[in-house]
Amino acid sequence: MAEGYPAAVTTRSIRHDLDIQMQPHLAGLRVHVSGANTLANTIAYWTRVLREVRVRPRPVLLIDELTGPPLSAEDWQVLVGAMAGSVLKDVRIAHVKPRGLDKLEFCELHAKDAGFDARVFVNEDEALRWLRYGETAPLQARDPAHFPRDN
Repeated sequence: MAEGYPAAVTTRSIRHDLDIQMQPHLAGLRVHVSGANTLANTIAYWTRVLREVRVRPRPVLLIDELTGPPLSAEDWQVLVGAMAGSVLKDVRIAHVKPRGLDKLEFCELHAKDAGFDARVFVNEDEALRWLRYGETAPLQARDPAHFPRDN
């Protein structure tokens, strides 16, 4: 167990069509969401994540098992715009969609454009590896003058 993390504390919030479970995790905060895949539900769970991260900034592992038609690229842009300028920009976010990405790659693209350190995954283990060991800064372009030359 990581220092400072209670062993079995889980925060749970249930709306009529959304279930949010949050608990400390070795990689940061683990969030599991299930229910209807709507923009309102997506904004609701990200608002809860934002409140938690404001209190204790840490990486976020989001397991998204919402069901129904995927959000549109425009919906993801609205969501990212609503979260821009928040403390979420200061933490690494791994968004896992185990049933397939749907159109979640739009979220990653909009998030990166807005300055978030976020990626989407279909596999929780890959997401955990990235949260714990992935690059923390973008790779910098190297000066071609420093490349080895074939002679």
